[in-house]
Amino acid sequence: MCNLYRMTKGTAEVAKLFAVEADPGINVASELYPGYPGLVVADGRAQAMNWGFPLVLTGKQGQKLKPKPVTNARDDKLLTSFWRDSFAHRRCIVPVTQWAEPQGKAGQMTRSWYSLPDSEVIAVAGLWRQTPEWGNCYTMVMADSSPQMAEVHDRMPVILRDEDWGRWVSGSVDDALGLCKTWPGELVAEHTSDLWVSGKPAPQSLL
Repeated sequence: MCNLYRMTKGTAEVAKLFAVEADPGINVASELYPGYPGLVVADGRAQAMNWGFPLVLTGKQGQKLKPKPVTNARDDKLLTSFWRDSFAHRRCIVPVTQWAEPQGKAGQMTRSWYSLPDSEVIAVAGLWRQTPEWGNCYTMVMADSSPQMAEVHDRMPVILRDEDWGRWVSGSVDDALGLCKTWPGELVAEHTSDLWVSGKPAPQSLL
């Protein structure tokens, strides 16, 4: 699952690419982590939303715990109660430059980055909804992994072709389900020595 990605293009550039208006004053980081705001194309606008639907869990004594951001929606779970309404009524596009997956042993995991060879902005299928906890939030939709990254993770973002952007956002549920497929094209893989948690190069003793 994707819990780290980059979006290095500016808001105006993204709005132009997707032929939408941009909300004023958007300020998001170029490296995105769960629970933080990212750029989303939804309702005909490029806008900022928090990454991850809030999942409120209950403690052993019945107390409500701090919500956790659910950043990924599996394609085979989209019709379950947690995702169903958003999937039917609030689909969006998440612009991405690269996404990352952890690789290696626990405690020594490093960052592997993936992108498309001929695209500076990847259109990832997403869902969004309003929440009382964090305002408008979004999540990415995941499908089975491409063979090119299967050794690192068994799931990857659903990537939309240019001609499918409109069908994803405003098509029927069946249309959208038909787009939730593994990307068949080439991927560019960048396997780094940067530690997954800190992003800093791993000490030589861990390599």
